[in-house]
Amino acid sequence: MPYCSIEQLYSFFQKYPVVCTDTRTIKKDSLFFALKGDNFNGNEFADKALENGSAYVIIDEEKYMRGEKYLLVKDVLTSLQDLAKYHRSKLKIPFIGITGSNGKTTSKELVHAVLSKKFKTLATLGNLNNHIGVPLTLLSITAEHEMAIIEMGANHLNEIAFLSSIASPDYGLITNFGKAHLEGFGSAENIVIAKSELYDHVRSKKGVLFVNGDNELMLKQAGSATKITYGTTSECDFKASFLKADPFVELSIQSFENNQTIKTQLIGKYNFDNCVAAACIGNYFGVSESAIKAALENYVPSNNRSQVVKKNTHSILLDAYNANPSSMEVAIVNFAEMNAQNKVVLLGDMLELGKDTRMEHLKILNLLTQKGFTEVYLVGPNFKACEEHSKFTFFENTSAAFDFLSSKKFTEKTFLIKGSRGIKLETLVDAIV
Repeated sequence: MPYCSIEQLYSFFQKYPVVCTDTRTIKKDSLFFALKGDNFNGNEFADKALENGSAYVIIDEEKYMRGEKYLLVKDVLTSLQDLAKYHRSKLKIPFIGITGSNGKTTSKELVHAVLSKKFKTLATLGNLNNHIGVPLTLLSITAEHEMAIIEMGANHLNEIAFLSSIASPDYGLITNFGKAHLEGFGSAENIVIAKSELYDHVRSKKGVLFVNGDNELMLKQAGSATKITYGTTSECDFKASFLKADPFVELSIQSFENNQTIKTQLIGKYNFDNCVAAACIGNYFGVSESAIKAALENYVPSNNRSQVVKKNTHSILLDAYNANPSSMEVAIVNFAEMNAQNKVVLLGDMLELGKDTRMEHLKILNLLTQKGFTEVYLVGPNFKACEEHSKFTFFENTSAAFDFLSSKKFTEKTFLIKGSRGIKLETLVDAIV
């Protein structure tokens, strides 16, 4: 039986431009791609997808063919990626690629908020930034859109290069080089190489990079590429100043005529660079200064990222979506610099650090001690394994921490809650009374 070519598949996509991969969320007249996972075979759900409203199903095992509504390909995942790449080749709008160890989702959301003030903009939904999420994002772009912002994540070398080959960004932003996914990358040096694959792609297209001019390593990696620099130094093309983060980030932008203060709803000095990058990109694309200010001030983080939660007499700085040594360090330093009273630190394990796991967790314990924190609760087996090196309070898991915290009566505390997604520290908010 002949396989369906990408050109043929694209003709179906033009008629039915909605792509689904989960029979539980099928949309009427969609194309269902029968992806496979470690514990499931999407081909087995092809019939169900049609029953639930899909127009056609794309499968890669001939034994599941039931008629003309079934389109056979060699590999469903590869076909999804190739279809996205083919669709991308038809689109003539600007594409901005964003990656980095920390802050890429927040930066993407900020850039989206700014550019949406002038353009019909599509951005990666949530953090669908991998080999499946990027193609799905591309296939959701329609003729109505004037600009696309594609977030790209990676946990090993060549992944950003691969995603860039699909999304083909004309512009690139790397938020930072940090110690994330060390287990997959193998070393901090490899992280720099991997993230810089975005720079390499944009350079090959003779596109434009937005580069943090305060970061010598980023400038070095950008090399001779066409670039717009942003930052605090006089050499930057787009200049801004950090004012404070207590807890919300405030900044001023010297590159604006009025040099007015921007008061965001983002916690943490580490979000200053993300805000300046978004303002720089908006300025480059002709978004007005007043619109940029409004976008940055009105953006409210969600999904446990850089949020402030008020509960009873307490203020909770909730940043429990992700954590790695770099982001954990800046969060602790920022918290130490805040003027709040009665601070409580509640941290969860940092995951995917491989052989560096123990060393990096010990570094965090040392930093907490150095910064003078006394009321500290640490959750997860990685921190627990370092218990003998500190007088802080340790818990094997979130459940044990919940039971302990819910039995305490806190009075007007300011909490920092941060940990890797797998630890689910956000559940501890309910334990604080």
